[in-house]
Amino acid sequence: MTSADERADATTSAATTTQAPHSQTLSRGIRALEVLADARTPLTIDELAAQLGLHRSVAYRLLRTLEDHRLVVRDARGRVALGARLAALAAGVAHDLQAEALPELTAAANELGMTCFLAVHDRGEVVTLVSVEPRHAIASVAQRPGTRHPVGVGAPGKAILLAMPERTWPVDVDGVDGVHRAELDRARANGYATSHDEVITGLRSVSVPLPLHGHEAAALAVVYVSSDRSDAEIAARLSAASRTIRASLGS
Repeated sequence: MTSADERADATTSAATTTQAPHSQTLSRGIRALEVLADARTPLTIDELAAQLGLHRSVAYRLLRTLEDHRLVVRDARGRVALGARLAALAAGVAHDLQAEALPELTAAANELGMTCFLAVHDRGEVVTLVSVEPRHAIASVAQRPGTRHPVGVGAPGKAILLAMPERTWPVDVDGVDGVHRAELDRARANGYATSHDEVITGLRSVSVPLPLHGHEAAALAVVYVSSDRSDAEIAARLSAASRTIRASLGS
């Protein structure tokens, strides 16, 4: 027969499982990768531990596991950075979309002389999936894959909203005094969205929606400091790329 203590232990175990269904270790490991992705330079173990809010020994054990899977690497000074294995994993995300988008992004980036990228919607955020810098530009803006910010902010965020049904938009999309709604209305009328200083100070962006069947809402965008080209001219080039990608994917 089962004793009262055993029944109590089973109840406690079931409650714990219900309350904490996720793996804390896995969550910490993923968070470590996110911190390293956001860092501009490799981090020391102490710096990473501080950002994670963990003891150094705990952070070290996480890194050893990530190293074993080649997701992070350490340089000669012991500083930690993301490993090349992550690129292989990232290439498998929406592989067909990336494969069709890359040549179009490359052509547009070189023609416009601007960094061109593909952004997708991910649970209320905009995530850069693929980015191409122009080949012969004197100076260009880096847009790293994996970069994310709230949807609706910046040109690609607005363009992504235009590719989504309004009933799925965030509840605060109207912003202050309905200004954001007015911007979205203008973007819909123009067929493209623009932004200046919204995500990163000093940078401009133009973006067009990329509605696709079987994929999250997406957008094509450029980011740059200044240009002699008009917003409409840039948007027209991005729209041509969007049409080609959609046709290739049968959307």
